[in-house]
Amino acid sequence: MEAIKEKRETVTRQKDAKWWQTAVVYQIYPRSFQDSDGDGIGDLRGIINRIDYLKLLGITAIWLSPVYKSPNDDNGYDISDYQDIMDEFGTMDDMDELIAKANEAGIKIIMDLVVNHTSDEHKWFIEAKKGRDNEYRDYYIWRDPVNGDVPNDLGSTFSGSAWEFDEASGQYFLHLFSKRQPDLNWENEKVRQEIYDMMNYWLDKGIGGFRMDVIDLIGKIPDEKITGNGPKLHEYLQEMNRKTFGSHDVLTVGETWGATPEIAKLYSDPKRNELSMVFQFEHVGLDQQEGKDKWDLKPMEVMELKKVMAKWQTSLGDEGWNSLFWNNHDLPRIVSRWGNDKEYHEQSAKMFAILLHMMKGTPYIYQGEEIGMTNYPVSSIDEVEDIESVNMYHDRLEKGYAVQDIMKSINAKGRDNARTPMQWDERENAGFTTGTPWLHVNPNYTTINVKQNIDNPDSIFYTYQRLIQLRKDNPIVVWGEFELIENTPDDVFAYYRLYEGEKWLVAANISEQKHDFSVDEEVSEILMSNYNRTEIDVRQMTLKPYEAITVKV
Repeated sequence: MEAIKEKRETVTRQKDAKWWQTAVVYQIYPRSFQDSDGDGIGDLRGIINRIDYLKLLGITAIWLSPVYKSPNDDNGYDISDYQDIMDEFGTMDDMDELIAKANEAGIKIIMDLVVNHTSDEHKWFIEAKKGRDNEYRDYYIWRDPVNGDVPNDLGSTFSGSAWEFDEASGQYFLHLFSKRQPDLNWENEKVRQEIYDMMNYWLDKGIGGFRMDVIDLIGKIPDEKITGNGPKLHEYLQEMNRKTFGSHDVLTVGETWGATPEIAKLYSDPKRNELSMVFQFEHVGLDQQEGKDKWDLKPMEVMELKKVMAKWQTSLGDEGWNSLFWNNHDLPRIVSRWGNDKEYHEQSAKMFAILLHMMKGTPYIYQGEEIGMTNYPVSSIDEVEDIESVNMYHDRLEKGYAVQDIMKSINAKGRDNARTPMQWDERENAGFTTGTPWLHVNPNYTTINVKQNIDNPDSIFYTYQRLIQLRKDNPIVVWGEFELIENTPDDVFAYYRLYEGEKWLVAANISEQKHDFSVDEEVSEILMSNYNRTEIDVRQMTLKPYEAITVKV
């Protein structure tokens, strides 16, 4: 009886399935993807020229980091016009062509929605600064000085105070990021309506959804020093859903740094009519010291990683959906961060791919991850472009930190690691540009590049391609239950996926040591093996350094 009920629930779940539950999303950081006109900056035309490559990989959607008009104080996350395109990237005609060409290839475009703040060059803020009685003044958050100083001790993510004094009006405005990114006042109904109109403009163009930048901050109450998860946050998101994407078949994913599984369900339970899913970052914080910020490093412990990943795999149930990722434009490259990008470069890159892509949820691939691109250590702050890293450097220097310690943190966690230009081939500048690249190209491009990957049938690229195909061909990958295998060596992360009587086993050794591994199962088919094993006996096997397998048992 129980089996029939489970079967019925499964059928219902599949019938109600959304396209994004079976999708694989590829993130493009446009500045660094492909330059088509030789100015050293990637552009929309460059992306159009690479659609065939993405189709070969097999992805379903592109998440496009911001391409809107921007003075680039924070690489496009400071928007001066939401309905225009940054000059370096091209024109709105190029954007329309990209949406059309991608759709023809079966690929949807997910726009990056940055609505916690704008650029200080946005027309709303230019107007707001004209005086306290300007009609746009209340589009932003202004406060009087307290005892001749800042309203309170709220800090900016990019170091220093979150309050900036405006001489002309004698008030402070709030900026949770750069002082050139003033925070919008979401309590103002006009602000919300302007944002919804803009979102509908993009939805009418046929985009496939939105990735929502720091969306957990829009309900902030600065006077009470509440930034994330403010009391009106979900009310705003439900209103947004009603007035914009709720009537469209699109993917919406929120960037929510403080989310727990319980908070994630508030965003992504289908009954609540908010978002499709969120990015949670609990696993991403495992290599920083407790209670400190991301720059205070500690080694990641695999035991902790297993605990966190398993919790997110099992606790959402049908009240939410997981997004699966190791990398993005803000995070260092996983193969350098928790793998070995020297002796076991290929093995560890493939291992992280297999471990993640066999889980339940929607996987995200960050550009270059599929060819094993690595971090690029720098020796001087003069080589660093990222505003967050530069601000932290000067802040810590003032506080008496040693330069070598600061640089060690930047090389481990700095955002430039993810933003070095895409490595296409062994030509100068990795085939990214014929000009001078806006950011240094990683010198290892002669051995790590797309061409070399595509020419080698055993490359990291084809591992990703096979994983994407396995997800398309096997409902177990999308819908199967997740069960952590508990009694393994500390560095071995192993789990089952279970679905309609089918059972898959995934095992990964996240270390440079060999580890014995055994479970009481017969292998009926080898699905993935990054060491190309043709025979596997999981009743007694030794996993090699960074080895990963997926088998049907």
